[in-house]
Amino acid sequence: MTMIPRKVFFTKGVGKHKAYLRSFELALRDAGIEKCNIVKVSSILPPGCKIIPKHDGIKELHPGQITHAVLAQCSSNEPHRLIAASVACAKPADKNAYGYLAEHHAFGETDGKAGDLAEDLAVEMLASTLGVEYDENKSYNENKEIYQLKDKIVRTLNITQSSICGTDEKYHTVIAAAVFIL
Repeated sequence: MTMIPRKVFFTKGVGKHKAYLRSFELALRDAGIEKCNIVKVSSILPPGCKIIPKHDGIKELHPGQITHAVLAQCSSNEPHRLIAASVACAKPADKNAYGYLAEHHAFGETDGKAGDLAEDLAVEMLASTLGVEYDENKSYNENKEIYQLKDKIVRTLNITQSSICGTDEKYHTVIAAAVFIL
């Protein structure tokens, strides 16, 4: 039996608690995927995998279900620490080709910076399989113009969650996920 996802949705969440594990569970709850047994997978977006809205994807999940996801997470209880988690997607123009998902976990990065870096990683991985030149020394926006002009990468997106830890010593956990539906 071949298990190839036919749909994917993107979600994010944040959890805060005195215990690390509980903060992670609360982040999953905030993202709407706490009832699943999450299995982390690597970075391939299968050909023909349809991106669907979060609310539609959550309706297809069942308690206890083994659920495959590309998951980014970051945690800290250090006062004033900015944490971020991001998952990005680079989808090729060719519907028969596979795309890439990239997860990024960071300290000290805003949603915008973390999201741009995650998209940059996804595009860089996809570009290498498509034979598109990609200069990792250029900024995200400079590269974005290049890969959009080549007409080989049609869509990029990211979902990012950040949080600033308080002074109450609670763990903050942020997650971002691309959740697959088989």
